[in-house]
Amino acid sequence: MGATVGMVGVLFGTAWLMPAPSGTSLAQASFPANGGAERGATADGSGYGFGRSIASDVSLVSLFAGQDGEFDPQFDDALELASMQTASGPADGGLDGAMDRGLDYDLNAVIQGDTGVPRLNLASLPDDLQSIRETAERKAVFFKSVLPLVLQVNEQIVEDRARLWDLRTQKQVGSKLNALDRLWLAGLADRYGADRDNIGALLSHHDVVPPSLALAQAATESAWGTSRFVREGNAIFGEWTFATDHKGIVPNQRDEDKSHRVRAFDSLRDSVESYVDNLNKHRAYKEFRAARAEMRTKGQIVDGMRLANTLYRYSERGADYVSELHAIISGNELDMLDGARLSRDGAFEPLI
Repeated sequence: MGATVGMVGVLFGTAWLMPAPSGTSLAQASFPANGGAERGATADGSGYGFGRSIASDVSLVSLFAGQDGEFDPQFDDALELASMQTASGPADGGLDGAMDRGLDYDLNAVIQGDTGVPRLNLASLPDDLQSIRETAERKAVFFKSVLPLVLQVNEQIVEDRARLWDLRTQKQVGSKLNALDRLWLAGLADRYGADRDNIGALLSHHDVVPPSLALAQAATESAWGTSRFVREGNAIFGEWTFATDHKGIVPNQRDEDKSHRVRAFDSLRDSVESYVDNLNKHRAYKEFRAARAEMRTKGQIVDGMRLANTLYRYSERGADYVSELHAIISGNELDMLDGARLSRDGAFEPLI
C-alpha cells in the first residue's frame, strides 16, 4: 500500500487560462550532502539572497495526500502511475548515471554560498526517480535536477536585460542603434507583442522567474517528477496546448468536449524555457509581470513567495493553488535556493 500511496499526487495546473486542478499537500525537505561543485559565478542580477538551512522532511504519505489527508480519485494520471511497477535498479537514464555525471552536488553548500550549481542539462529526469523510498532524498534529487535549468534560463535573460539597459541608455543620449541591435530589438518586441521603441515594456516582460517559485510549480505540476506527463513528455509545468503543431499528451480524464493536451517537450530545458516564456508574455500573467516590475522599481528582491500571489489563474483551483505554492516554498524553504549561483565551469553534456 505504501508504494502505491507514495505515487498518488497532483494532476496538473496549466499555463493557460483554464488549467487542470492540482492537489498535493506539502512536506519539508532535508538535502543530504552528497558532494560538491566549484564555487559559482553570479547567475543573475535579481538580488536574490541567502538564508537559513533546509528543514527536515515529513512522511511520504502526507506528501502526496490532499490538504485534508484524503486522496482524490479524480487524479487518474497519478493513479495510473502509481499502479506501474517501479524500476528495481539503475537504467540507461537512471539515478546512478546522473550522480556520476554531476547530480551529486551539495544543495546545503549551495545555500551557504560555498559552491556553485553545476551547469547540468538533463534531457529528462532520472527514470528511476520514483523508486527512491526516502522522501527527502527523492525531493532533493528532483530539486537538484531542475534548479540548474532554471538558473541557466535566468542567466540568459539577465544577459539580455543588460543589453536592453545598454540600448536604452544609447537611445536616451541620442545615439543611433546599429543594425544588429535594431534587429534584435525587433525580434524581442515581436516575441512579446510590444513596441520595439518601448524598452521599458520589454524590460517588464523579459525578466527572471525566482528559482523558489519555479521549483514549487515544477513540484506540484509534475507530482514531484513522477507524473505520466513528465515521464512521457518532460512536461514539468503542466502547460496546456491547443496548437496542432505542438507535441502533446491527452489527459486520461479529459472531457469529451475538450481538445486540450498537455504540451510535451524534447528535453527538460525546453519545458523550463517554455514555462518562463509563458509567464513573461501570456495575458493571464499580467499581474505577475506588474508585481515583478514594481519590485524592480523599488529596488526589492524578486520575491517568489509574493509573486505566487499573482498566479491564481495558473490553475482552476485559484486561491487554493496559490496557498499550495506558498506551502511548498515555505515548507521546503525554497527561498534559500534563490541565492543559488551557477558554477563557472563549462556546461555538462545531457545526462539522460
